Amino acid sequence: MISNWSETIGRASRSVRRSPAPVTYGLIALCSLIFLIGPASGLDPAYGSGEALLTAQRAYFHRWGVVPAELFEGSARAALTPATALFVHGSWVHLLGNMLFLYVFGVMTEERMGRVQFTLFYAGCGYLALLGYAAANAGSEQSLVGASGAISAVLGAFLYLFPGARVTSLLPFLFFLPLRFPAWVVLPFWAALQWLAAGRASQGPGVAYLAHLVGFGVGFGYAWVRFGRGTKVRTAPAPAPEGENQP
Repeated sequence: MISNWSETIGRASRSVRRSPAPVTYGLIALCSLIFLIGPASGLDPAYGSGEALLTAQRAYFHRWGVVPAELFEGSARAALTPATALFVHGSWVHLLGNMLFLYVFGVMTEERMGRVQFTLFYAGCGYLALLGYAAANAGSEQSLVGASGAISAVLGAFLYLFPGARVTSLLPFLFFLPLRFPAWVVLPFWAALQWLAAGRASQGPGVAYLAHLVGFGVGFGYAWVRFGRGTKVRTAPAPAPEGENQP
């Protein structure tokens, strides 16, 4: 899946000190390493070039990505693909966009949840997001890869846990004028865009918007059930990293 979330640049702000967030940084490092040594990066001459490289990429995505038509056949290998697909990306833009968003929103979410819980949350919600997309497109033979479903779950949890965090957005219909809004405005707007795009999506290569929606919903629901109404953290504007929205 080569995703294109929306034309925004996100920046989460907070008044509490950031933690080292080893799980978030470890996920970023692992996804980046896997991409660099795989055929999608185009850096390893062993995969060849031109048509040979494209063939290697298709075989790589088919092996490690989710193929809905194969997922429900009972194969143990296929059952693992919603987990392996979370660490495979289809292009440089796909990788960098996903990792930037994971960095921006993952650090605070990991600190709030704790390392072990965040790891299980990320993997479990990512698996469910890809599984939900596969169930809705059970006849598709198109490979689905990427961490977008898991990162969407992080956004959903972030929305519940840090609704007042300021997010700076560049809106194309306002000539990319940077405007700052709380997360409770920006993230539901992003989810609405995914919903509209999912309704227009067709079969074939492209963006698995449904996986984004499933991940976002599961992530928000988990945070709501797990942490309850009294655990949201108040935030105040403060400098924080920026990330371009292109997972």
